[in-house]
Amino acid sequence: MAKVKLGPVKVSPMGLGTWAWGNTLLWGYNPSMDNELQQLFNFATSKGVNFFDTADSYGTGKLNGRSEILLGKFIREFQQGTQKDIVIATKFAAYPWRVTPWQMVQACKGSLRRLQMEQLGIGQLHWSAANYAPFQEQALWSGLAEIYKEGLVKAVGVSNYGPKQLVKIHKYLEKQGVPLSSAQVQFSLLSMGTDQMEVKSVCDDLGIKVIAYSPLGLGMLTGKYQASSTSLPQGPRGLLFSRVLPGITPLLDALEEIARKRKKTMSQVAINWCICKGTIPIPGVKTLDQARENLGALGWRLSSDEIAQIEAAAANSPQKMIQNIFQTK
Repeated sequence: MAKVKLGPVKVSPMGLGTWAWGNTLLWGYNPSMDNELQQLFNFATSKGVNFFDTADSYGTGKLNGRSEILLGKFIREFQQGTQKDIVIATKFAAYPWRVTPWQMVQACKGSLRRLQMEQLGIGQLHWSAANYAPFQEQALWSGLAEIYKEGLVKAVGVSNYGPKQLVKIHKYLEKQGVPLSSAQVQFSLLSMGTDQMEVKSVCDDLGIKVIAYSPLGLGMLTGKYQASSTSLPQGPRGLLFSRVLPGITPLLDALEEIARKRKKTMSQVAINWCICKGTIPIPGVKTLDQARENLGALGWRLSSDEIAQIEAAAANSPQKMIQNIFQTK
């Protein structure tokens, strides 16, 4: 599998997200899933996927940090290929008590302990504090620079940063001699809009790679759910689906049409669109079947006509994905 340059590291053109690993509230995790999670990790890695995204806040309640712990375990027990080729990108939460650079360094060291690694591929700020605690932002930025200078990470990135804040942190880090390698943002046909494309444009201008999270709109672009269906997910996702799905019929119809012609699934078409836009999508996975399906998005590309067709359908769909509350301007 041909790799993509992401700062100083080379990664597969699609990574896998691990938000669900340890999250009981949104994704219904329980430890009995761990065996299948290890199977899907082994399968994906054996097929050339070497990029996994996680966070120190992934996991709910007593399971906080569970995603990192599981990834560390799976990497150690992986029998095929070379473990050193696996690139882990983790994110450090901008918790209100992280108000000094030293606390950011400690957060990074905590992630390294859970992952049982000596160096991370990419260390990322999970979100900006600019919206609610702007005084904290400078400390977070300084901490990000420090973990790079100390060699705890190969590269640094941000998540949920809007175009204006992205330019500011890039300028700050540049003065510190620290390159900003990645910007993780909600990026999909469902969230396609002015803000999304402005972030992509800024990243292109500054040489920052976009990592696309929620490329399937939390599952709404898979074609597996209908607004009138009784099989909607439980909890907050189900409420969101019931609100959004009725307003994206044109987009779902276009995805279904192209998927049928291509002999692909709707998920594969939606992920491939993200790749065609120059991003690295990280669809979340929690089953082996999902991993197999997502890998079908690789090794081919949508035509320019197909891209235009689904983008027009997205524009004609009255409902959009709700923006992350931590997203800045």
